Amino acid sequence: MQRSPVPIRRDWRQRVEALGFEFHTLDGPYWVEDACFRFDQVEIDRLESAGNELHAMCLDAVADIVRTGDYARLGLGPIAATLAERAWRAGEQALYGRMDLAYDGTAPPKLLEYNADTPTALFEAAVVQWYWLEDTRAGLDQFNLLHEALVRRWPALIPEGSCVHFAGSLEAVEDRVTTDYLRDTCTQAGFATTLLDMSDIGWKDGQFVDLDDHPIRALFKLYPWEWMVEEPFARHLPDLALRIVEPAWKQLLSNKSLLPLLWERHRGHPNLLAASHDPRDIEGRVVAKPRFGREGEGVRVSDPDRGMHFAEPGMVYQAHAPLYRSEAGYGLVGLWVVGDEAVGLGMREDANPVTGNASRFVPHCFG
Repeated sequence: MQRSPVPIRRDWRQRVEALGFEFHTLDGPYWVEDACFRFDQVEIDRLESAGNELHAMCLDAVADIVRTGDYARLGLGPIAATLAERAWRAGEQALYGRMDLAYDGTAPPKLLEYNADTPTALFEAAVVQWYWLEDTRAGLDQFNLLHEALVRRWPALIPEGSCVHFAGSLEAVEDRVTTDYLRDTCTQAGFATTLLDMSDIGWKDGQFVDLDDHPIRALFKLYPWEWMVEEPFARHLPDLALRIVEPAWKQLLSNKSLLPLLWERHRGHPNLLAASHDPRDIEGRVVAKPRFGREGEGVRVSDPDRGMHFAEPGMVYQAHAPLYRSEAGYGLVGLWVVGDEAVGLGMREDANPVTGNASRFVPHCFG
């Protein structure tokens, strides 16, 4: 694993914009054109294997939570718990997720969190970096089966002949591009699709409707479940015959309180970090994370060689794991899962050790 400089395509902005990649430059560069992460086959195999094993462990943990009914441990209220349990017991299938891993090419990859409900950085991982590879890296490969896997996955989620409504916060460019890209994969799978903003979903005659008053029977929402259950319409959700992607049980995987549960069940596993709701249970440097945090929001890292000495409500604590380090900053592995299989890789990079919403995206290759 190595971050390497690469030649810049002279017309790279026009090329990525032609793909629909509108946010290649935010407050600063988001897409990194002059470098890539290069892996070897052994490292890619190691990441893929770790992702598949971690995903299976996560599903086992969800099954145990549903079996015991211990939703309070994850901070879930009655509506959230009811929806999660019903979706799991009904066997509702999942579309995709992204595991964030600390990996330096030497030590085993370590799970930092599982963004299993509303992961973004998808379009750049599935499409933009693939065309970068085609343009620049002749003879090399990329761990990237994302697009094909997404198209193949939809028939397992939605009844044949359905119209699928795709909703998100469309004013946010990254959310809009992600939602519309997933809509495109669903269209390629043979379904009729409609794109709308979450705020445009209405309620009429005991069902959710779109702006044309068409009933919504199947919904993909790039909108967190923990927000959904706080909306005024949430009380209707348990009684509706509505297929929602991602299924409600996915909120158990995106909840950081899953991390202590995984550690209890698989203490010492090479791909896990010590985690607890009490930082005093963890030796050495500690990372504090909000249970429902996203994109690095609210994450704190203790000083080197020091821990944290008191627990705060709603926080989860995890042993610190160093990220890949280069002169450009810290590199984070995003391992993509579609269905139940690891199928792709996206690298994020930041000058700070906590990856945030504007952290740069760096393409990768191997071979």
